Amino acid sequence: MNDIAQRLQNAAGLELWLATVLAIAVLTLLANQAVRVLLKHAARWAQRTATHWDEALLNAASKPLRLLVWLVSLGWMARVLNTHWPEPELLASALQWRDIGIILCVAWFLWHFAGEVTETSIRRGTQSGHDFDVTTAMALSKLVRLVVFVVTAITVAHTLGFQIGGLLALGGVGGIAVGLAARDLLANFFGGLTIYLDRPFSVGDWIRSPDKSLEGTVEYISWRHTRIRAFNKNPIYVPNAVFTTIVVENPSRMSHRRLKETLGLRYRDFAQVEAVVADIKAMLLAHEGIDTSQTLIVNFTAFGTSSLDILVYGFTKTTVWVEFHAIKQDVLLRMGRIVAAHGAEIAFPTQTLHVATPAPTEPPQDGPPTAPRALFEDPGQTPAPPVKPP
Repeated sequence: MNDIAQRLQNAAGLELWLATVLAIAVLTLLANQAVRVLLKHAARWAQRTATHWDEALLNAASKPLRLLVWLVSLGWMARVLNTHWPEPELLASALQWRDIGIILCVAWFLWHFAGEVTETSIRRGTQSGHDFDVTTAMALSKLVRLVVFVVTAITVAHTLGFQIGGLLALGGVGGIAVGLAARDLLANFFGGLTIYLDRPFSVGDWIRSPDKSLEGTVEYISWRHTRIRAFNKNPIYVPNAVFTTIVVENPSRMSHRRLKETLGLRYRDFAQVEAVVADIKAMLLAHEGIDTSQTLIVNFTAFGTSSLDILVYGFTKTTVWVEFHAIKQDVLLRMGRIVAAHGAEIAFPTQTLHVATPAPTEPPQDGPPTAPRALFEDPGQTPAPPVKPP
């Protein structure tokens, strides 16, 4: 540095301090160009590697690193100028702002590095065709950026001369006040954090809750609310705090879909029940859409009110709703054909009415009819003799 400054002083007739400043500027330009060339070659090398961390690192460090070179050189220039114009307060202020600039450069790098890693991970995960949790990737990126912002703000405040202890104490008291005033907002924030950590559902999952009238596909998860698209295409905005108090069912993560039907035969087809059960079970075991490794039940289970009930229970291989109903239709049609092949019929609700036959009436007796006893006759008295006509 001194040799370059001395040559500039001899060649241009400049003073030593000015020649030193110009030498620092020239070296900064050269270093900046060298950094740009090195980053370009490193980016080409990183594209040929399998990992994505190096690409994210180079993309995030490109601009902050070149700015950092200028900040360091400006600090040297300030020291040189201070030797010609001794101003301790000016030098201290310049160095302080240089330190703040360096802190912001580091924060800039970390901020963009988190974003680059997230974007590259999502892109490669979706292109690979494998299941990739986009929700967790976005959540980690937001969490890292929040930490970077908080640490940067505290570091800058400390560099500017603020008392961090008092600031943290003030933040604690203020945090209590804000927490009491924004209780629902904080509850939604921690509810969103719980969703990100536990991952009961992700974007694209079909969820429903037996506790609430809530069912649809998850479209977006933020720190405050979750947007769900109902099956009638209406958006539902649910605060995240709700998910900490309700039961959430995630049918998107089911392994199979259950097939459960009750087939009723007529009581007059009792002799065919055993053969029908055997044929239906054989049909299910040979069906290409039924997973035979799961529970499979075909049994005569009950004497119903108007039918002989046969339970058909199994699981399909597919979890797609449309494909499941196509398989279910095929199974029901085959069951109907099996019943018809055995000469039986499927029962429907019926009632049998039994009419009782009336008892035969007794023939009339010979002789005069007996006079009926008076209604109010005392059974303890002797009846009076009949009066003969004159």
